[in-house]
Amino acid sequence: MRKTKIGIMALACLLLLSCGNLGALMSGEGVANAITSVIGLNKVRPQELLGTWSYGGPGCAFMSENLLAKAGGEMAAVQIEQKLLPYYQQVGLSANNTMISFKEDGTFSAKIGGAPLSGQFTFDEQSQKITLKNLLFSTSCYTKKELGGISILFEANKLLTILQLASALSGSKDLQTIGEISKNYDGVRIGFDMRR
Repeated sequence: MRKTKIGIMALACLLLLSCGNLGALMSGEGVANAITSVIGLNKVRPQELLGTWSYGGPGCAFMSENLLAKAGGEMAAVQIEQKLLPYYQQVGLSANNTMISFKEDGTFSAKIGGAPLSGQFTFDEQSQKITLKNLLFSTSCYTKKELGGISILFEANKLLTILQLASALSGSKDLQTIGEISKNYDGVRIGFDMRR
């Protein structure tokens, strides 16, 4: 009986240590965001997308519940966001210089690290896919409803391209690491948690 109790306690300690930063997950927002770590589980409606959104931190989600499970469960998204945060800080992203506005006429205006972007957008509510276009580029991203906001999420290579263009840091080791992190997670999308 005593050996069983010691074994259970050791297993519990091992699980807690292997979970990464448990404190971040156990915060109210961390739990809510981890539970909805799959794009499309809690859909953003077109009217909810409209307006101005400001950067609130790194964002991450998976394309399916199956992929989320394969990556290690709900904590995987929280851990990826924690890994991204220092790189985003090094690039200089903040609420003051990173935002996006979606207008009813189908246009958007944005700043990423202070660099302005604008153009047209379309939003497919079913897939939660946003397509952003202007004369220089066309890219797709996904939205995910968060507690108190939304996430705007890209395939890692597309986010890397956008950050390189916007911040004029082409070839930065920090930016390349953002792409490297996501290679470990097939089906992951990374980007920005946004707040009103």
